[in-house]
Amino acid sequence: MVDNYIEVTNEDFTEKVLQAPQLVIVNFSADNSGSCQILEPEYAAVSKEYEGRALFTRANVESQPELTRQWKVDGIPTLIFFKGGNEIHRIRGRLQASLHETIWGGRRLERDRWKQLPHEDVVIGEAWETEVSTIVQNGPYANKTLGAVVEAWGSAFLGEQPIAVFGQRFPLLAKFIDANAQLSVQVHPNDEYAARHEGGKLGKTEFWYILAAEPGATIVHGFKAATTRQEVAQAIQEVTLDHLMHEEVVKAGDIIFVPAGTVHAIGKGVLLYELQEYSDVTYRMYDYGRLTASSKPRELHIERSLDVSRYDQSRQIKMRPVALVEGTAYEERCLVACKYFLTRELHLKAGGTIHDQTESSCVILSSLGAEIQVHYGPDQEYSEALGRGQTMVLPAALGKYRIEGSGVLLRSYVPTPQDTAWERWKTANSESAQ
Repeated sequence: MVDNYIEVTNEDFTEKVLQAPQLVIVNFSADNSGSCQILEPEYAAVSKEYEGRALFTRANVESQPELTRQWKVDGIPTLIFFKGGNEIHRIRGRLQASLHETIWGGRRLERDRWKQLPHEDVVIGEAWETEVSTIVQNGPYANKTLGAVVEAWGSAFLGEQPIAVFGQRFPLLAKFIDANAQLSVQVHPNDEYAARHEGGKLGKTEFWYILAAEPGATIVHGFKAATTRQEVAQAIQEVTLDHLMHEEVVKAGDIIFVPAGTVHAIGKGVLLYELQEYSDVTYRMYDYGRLTASSKPRELHIERSLDVSRYDQSRQIKMRPVALVEGTAYEERCLVACKYFLTRELHLKAGGTIHDQTESSCVILSSLGAEIQVHYGPDQEYSEALGRGQTMVLPAALGKYRIEGSGVLLRSYVPTPQDTAWERWKTANSESAQ
């Protein structure tokens, strides 16, 4: 039996839960034991966190269908927080990134204090921050996956705009990428091509925030001059495509937009943060004639890469961020914007505070060195810490929140067409506006 447990019926739910002066946590389940089975493994952290600060009760979805319908419970067990007569959507997650070993990866994510990596003989190329299998580290869904949160809460978590653009799925994948060696040349299809040829999957538009780059490090972005499918196909066959591709020297702080159809590659010595449509569709176009450990060429997807590529010169490679706020507490810039995502960079000065609220989209917060506290709830009574290299997702239904701390933080979401930051970014980056 949980401490501070109260029995609740249909008749006294309003009095005991909605009119209670303190927080009440209700577990909607199908259990008939007569006690509050709130100490199920997935809720143990909740009961411990709120011990002495909340009342606990349960509602049976079978014997109390009126309450189940009233609060739109469509899956069990479901935990709902009530205070002051209102439901509190305490759906948020600080995520534990999934680490991916690659042949071109290294150890820089640990060396530069972004991530703690496995033992030293493992080379990590990517840390996926918002993969649907990443683990939530806090709150009611602690130790559950991001995908489980999306499935349980749907539009309350995702928001109307991501669903309008992407459907009922988590919209964006954030990554940290360490290129300890040159990556292959790739290209991604747009949504229409991927839907037709890849079983209904999304295409992929992405952007890169360069975190660090060795002197002279480059990326590939488009071609040196306009070319043709035939010319590119021949260059791939003759292993001379690098003579046609445009290489761009990059440095820390550069913002690179990579729309679907752009031939691209990350060069050796580049460390970056990437945000992309949530898609795994990648066509490897060219690998410089390199061989695998078994002395065989790596698999290429030549025909499909030729189908989806743009054969012109990139009109703009490095974006021009737009200043939104220049205050004493913090500065804010819009780094990149399109219908799939908009990313704002926040630079909080010592003791800086930001007040905002979620609306039509969930929000991805990624710390690029910031040490912050995110406060939320009706009276901002709850808070979660976020530190260097960590990522948190704020649900669309969260409402008002407050950020306190210092350092650089990225805030990304799916924008509406009326988003003023998007409009200002398009004006400053007309070559890349979509």
